[in-house]
Amino acid sequence: MSEQAENIIEERIYTVPFSKVVYGRRIPRTKRTPRAMRHLRAFIKRHLRCEDIIIDSEVNEFMWSRGIQKPPRKIRIRAVKTEEDVVTVYLGY
Repeated sequence: MSEQAENIIEERIYTVPFSKVVYGRRIPRTKRTPRAMRHLRAFIKRHLRCEDIIIDSEVNEFMWSRGIQKPPRKIRIRAVKTEEDVVTVYLGY
């Protein structure tokens, strides 16, 4: 655990809104959660300037908990960037 703590460059907490991306446009109901996941990936890429993004299984399960048609309107996440420019996204509380 201490080895992982040494490799952390920065750690940030974000609230990612999905309401305009998923619900604000004419998006088919069966493509809402996949679009929200793509938006989450793009949000992290834009804010932390990295290409390698690992989304934790808890985040994935939370996004898909209500199915493909009803993703959450926003999600609070914790993004951890390591020295190798790999960002891991965890569920933030």
